[in-house]
Amino acid sequence: MSNIQAEIEARLAETEPEVEVLLAEVVGGDLVRLFIDHPQGVSLDLCERVTLQLPELRERYALEVSSPGTQRPLSKPEHFRRYVGRKAKVRTREAKDGHKTFTGELLNATDDTVTVAASTGVVSIAYADIHRSNLVGD
Repeated sequence: MSNIQAEIEARLAETEPEVEVLLAEVVGGDLVRLFIDHPQGVSLDLCERVTLQLPELRERYALEVSSPGTQRPLSKPEHFRRYVGRKAKVRTREAKDGHKTFTGELLNATDDTVTVAASTGVVSIAYADIHRSNLVGD
């Protein structure tokens, strides 16, 4: 998890405790793209409230807050565990078995690794080696 994501999670834990930060990423050096979820869904009003709760961040970056959509980002072990059995795309920082992208069914998610049944075979990937991951439609 990035430092920026940890900073956002700490701030929102105080002000919007039901908001789950799925992914916070710096894009192009001047934009933070923030994907959030909420038990009652993500509304425009919620996105606006979250934006207003992050004034220090808005001083340093442009901020884009949105719902996860169908290609929901997966960035924590609990995200992967929640969607075992679903299809996901996992991109690694470095090539593993000659590949950097693995798309297939999530078979297992421990505290350290996720296992994917990709077209190249079953592969276990350490979370530290994952660059980006998200659910994909069937």
